[in-house]
Amino acid sequence: MPQSEITNEKAGSKQYIYSFSGGSSEGDASMKNLLGGKGANLAEMANIGLPVPPGFTISTEVCTYYYENQKNYPKNLFEQGIPDALRKIEETLGKKFGDPENPLLVSVRSGARASMPGMMDTILNLGLNAQTVDGLAKKSGNPRFAWDCYRRFVQMYGDVVLDLKPTDKKQIDPFEKILEAKKHELGIELDTEFTVEDLQSIVADYKTAILEKTGKTFPEDPHEQLIGAIGAVFNSWNNERAIVYRKLNHIPGYWGTACNVQAMVFGNMGLDCGTGVAFTRDAATGDNIFYGEFLMNAQGEDVVAGTRTPLKIEQLKAENPGIYDQLEEIRSILEHHYHDMMDIEFTIENNILFMLQCRVGKRTGMAAVKIAVDMFNEKLIDEKEALLRIEPEQLNQLLRPVFDMKEKQAAIQEGRLLATGLNAGPGAATGKIYFNAVDAYEAGKRGEAVILVRIETSPEDIKGMDASEGILTERGGMTSHAALVARQMGKVCVAGCGALSIDYQRGELRVQGNDIVLHEGDYISIDGSTGEVIAGKVATKNSEIIEVLVDKSLKPEDAPTWPIYQQLMEWADKYRKLNIRTNADQPDQAEIAITFGAEGIGLCRTEHMFFGGERIDAMREMILADDVDGRKIALEKLLPYQRDDFYGLFKAMGSRPVTIRLLDPPLHEFLPHTDDEIRALSIKIGRSFEEIKERIGDLHEFNPMLGLRGCRLGILHPEITVMQVRAIIEAACKLKKEGLEVVPEIMVPLVSTVKELEITSEVIHKTARSVIAEQGTGVKYLVGTMIEVPRAAITSDQIATAADFFSYGTNDLTQMGLGMSRDDSGQFLPIYQQHEIFARNPFESIDKDGVGRLMSISAKEGRAVKPELKLGICGEHGGDPSTVEFCHQLGLNYVSCSPYRVPIARLAAARAALKG
Repeated sequence: MPQSEITNEKAGSKQYIYSFSGGSSEGDASMKNLLGGKGANLAEMANIGLPVPPGFTISTEVCTYYYENQKNYPKNLFEQGIPDALRKIEETLGKKFGDPENPLLVSVRSGARASMPGMMDTILNLGLNAQTVDGLAKKSGNPRFAWDCYRRFVQMYGDVVLDLKPTDKKQIDPFEKILEAKKHELGIELDTEFTVEDLQSIVADYKTAILEKTGKTFPEDPHEQLIGAIGAVFNSWNNERAIVYRKLNHIPGYWGTACNVQAMVFGNMGLDCGTGVAFTRDAATGDNIFYGEFLMNAQGEDVVAGTRTPLKIEQLKAENPGIYDQLEEIRSILEHHYHDMMDIEFTIENNILFMLQCRVGKRTGMAAVKIAVDMFNEKLIDEKEALLRIEPEQLNQLLRPVFDMKEKQAAIQEGRLLATGLNAGPGAATGKIYFNAVDAYEAGKRGEAVILVRIETSPEDIKGMDASEGILTERGGMTSHAALVARQMGKVCVAGCGALSIDYQRGELRVQGNDIVLHEGDYISIDGSTGEVIAGKVATKNSEIIEVLVDKSLKPEDAPTWPIYQQLMEWADKYRKLNIRTNADQPDQAEIAITFGAEGIGLCRTEHMFFGGERIDAMREMILADDVDGRKIALEKLLPYQRDDFYGLFKAMGSRPVTIRLLDPPLHEFLPHTDDEIRALSIKIGRSFEEIKERIGDLHEFNPMLGLRGCRLGILHPEITVMQVRAIIEAACKLKKEGLEVVPEIMVPLVSTVKELEITSEVIHKTARSVIAEQGTGVKYLVGTMIEVPRAAITSDQIATAADFFSYGTNDLTQMGLGMSRDDSGQFLPIYQQHEIFARNPFESIDKDGVGRLMSISAKEGRAVKPELKLGICGEHGGDPSTVEFCHQLGLNYVSCSPYRVPIARLAAARAALKG
């Protein structure tokens, strides 16, 4: 935007610009919110005496002002603030911005408070024009260097500021097209082979292209260039890739970005010049080695853009040992100053080293854990800081099976990447496609590796899901049935892959815009960490941690990662206040959870125990019975199954608490849906096809979620509650006689009034007393409820009078509290998040202001009536670190999550306690 068009709104005397130069700065590392990460760290490096080219930072408040005031700037920013800051750079270097004899050139870079590498825009070599390029050529004594800088600047300015970079990946950048045409004309391959005359010709062609495509000439005034570049940086805060990155990393849009203007130093002046990017430790493994890449006679974008193949940083030791030794010294200074692994950018100009950036380095989960533990051992940080350094989600990378990266990349290069869905269950899996759960189960029994591919899954698919290595669905979100059960089972899952088209009748999987068709029995690979779906086989390997925990034949010393994982978990358990339970329905799930450190079961979904074999037939017989006596006969068949299930679960958990939820879902979920299935059932139970079909019709509900389910089902049909409670108490009595004391926690679902809980509790207590008398042995048990209805939350003072515990069922509490279906909200939730109606998906992380408020009211009122009331959370939110922190703040006793989320919850609970 031309300077004359800038509207200067009055903004008071607030400081918006902060200068930095070697030895002193107006900012420091503590000012990250104001100066952004890059600006704060440039100031800090200058303060501690590192060789930083002088510059200034325009604060994030200007970005906020810019968006709040129709893209106008604070008063006098360009008339006084920036000119004053430029003069400080000029005085330091003895150069002048726009001077044709001795020009000062600057870089203009973004810098948010949270690192967003590559998401926003950068412009280098700003200040060049037809006059200053000659001045740079004379001053440097290197005309080719000067015109190379000019060529780079015009291209970058045209792409970034003038919006000539195509958004469609199929289109070619107009500048790249000109560059490649020139190389072809000259018969050369590398940019370094261009002569001065070649570069002059390219610059002329670039400017012609700009005029043709924009109708405007390339701006020659350096001050106009600077205004345009600063505007482009602020505009890039809301470009598509920046928005997507923020959503993925939960970075608020209101933060804004700072803008850093810094004197250029040149790595492309000759063979004693260069540029590089490095980490003070290996960002992939965490090993304490200097790790990075560099190029001689190059500028920074050459390293990251891949236009030239960079060299490993250790090769600099041979090529320029003096500079390498300086970098090693700076590496040590930065780690001891920041007490963290740092990511640095540097430039070498005429054999002089300059530091252009430092920031806390991005790292893998493995590296995060290793670096934290190693830095504790090196006495750089204490164990509390070590825990706070590791994001709980990073533990996933230590726990999940993973693809061999070389094999995966080869598959992608071969064009086998089909689509990308939701990364609903981290890890990697390869197997044969099966579209039907029964077929998947049978294939699993034959020893085949299976990927269950469904439009969407239902509870009836449980056996097929259990038999599968991974689950792929066309529909459904991160808390869909497929995703929920997959995480509990430790299955890899890619959900909601809308680019797929699944045809059950043809047994085909097609991909929109792709000619590839896969059939049942074909191999497919899914990456639950990235959501990628790949045709064919890709080799996977187990996490070392999983191997040690689950495979008892392995020793910890067989896994190099085990000691640091174990150390981390010991620290977490030392500081956390919350207990960590698991959601589990089967003994094998419980055993896995225990190996991960689970201290009990917070949710056993009894409905999962009714599927498969004779159980489902007996269950259907009970549902289809004409009267109470018929239902009781069917329930007698289910009793031994339930008793054995609870016995196995109690035994696996030892003396740890086990919360069992009474039957919750609507009865129609257990019934067959197709005519063929109905006919098969009619033969098995001796009822006519027509009778069964009519009964299924009678059970149809317009809104099953709010219909006959939970405690309502038990109140209408108390014989179901009697059977389940009898099975629970008989199993507990049997174990008591074997010397194992268990205290079952019986949970009544979907309570909205205290009367519902009182009626159900009466049935529970009467049945329990009867069983205890029959068995001749006493067992303790608790009766509580799941708080999942908003009315229950706000009347918790009443409900607490009849409850020993509350467990917050946040899946349904979120649905009912928001009036929003978790399975159907995928149509609009992404847009809601884009508009920041919700900062995060409320079905993944608790909506603290709404649903969280209901929980807060409930906890406070429940404990006001009964101070010893046990409080926990058993929805899928229990494995979300942000929710775990919230539960700690509410003073809950425990969180419960799927087995493979237990270590993550343990770490999250410790971090919550340390944050206080």
